[in-house]
Amino acid sequence: MNDVTNIAKTTAIEPSLGRAFMAMLGRDLTLAYRHRAQLANPLVFFTIVVSLFPLGLNPDPDLLRTIAPGVIWVAALLAAMLSLDSIFRSDFDDGTLEQILLSPHPLSLLVLAKTLAHWLITGLPLLLLAPVLGGLLDMSGEALGVLMITGALGTPILSLIGSIGVALTVGLRSGGGGVLLSLLVLPLYIPVLIFAANAVGNAAGGFEVTGQLAILGSLLALSVGLAPLAAAAALRISLN
Repeated sequence: MNDVTNIAKTTAIEPSLGRAFMAMLGRDLTLAYRHRAQLANPLVFFTIVVSLFPLGLNPDPDLLRTIAPGVIWVAALLAAMLSLDSIFRSDFDDGTLEQILLSPHPLSLLVLAKTLAHWLITGLPLLLLAPVLGGLLDMSGEALGVLMITGALGTPILSLIGSIGVALTVGLRSGGGGVLLSLLVLPLYIPVLIFAANAVGNAAGGFEVTGQLAILGSLLALSVGLAPLAAAAALRISLN
């Protein structure tokens, strides 16, 4: 009888968790759609930064192919940081964040939903735009393919790690949260930048890239497992 009761409770809880996750994801996507003008800011910044390098440096195709992986990944990293504060800031300002903390559902699950929404809003458009800008920098087809793979593995890590920094600084009202967020998050982004840019560079040179991709995949799995828990704990600290 107890086993039947436990199974019934588990069956009732699992759909509830799924509905809570999808409701939070849909809510954030809807809010982002209502502020569509802000969605273009990271993409415009990304495009401008990458486009300025051929103008500021020698537009020689060989030079552009050499620097293209690092340029694109640095620009993508900075563009992603522009929108990090939006993960929790609006919810903190209107009091929704306190209601989220009082929810009966696991806070880490709701944080994961908000982080996924941020990636869909910011990371995915950057991922789709990167090959276009890579073509402008005369990257080869092999390098563009690896650029897409590293983007699919690396950009979610940027959102997941960024959620921890935003959760730690969301309660700051002095205006220094942006600087502190950069100091907290940028050092943690360095491994992603190194392995992703190195993989694209190796692909352009015809070398093996499985090692770098495996490390990026491991970093993504580690971030998915730990970042929502760390961000949830940071939110409780920030709001206490």
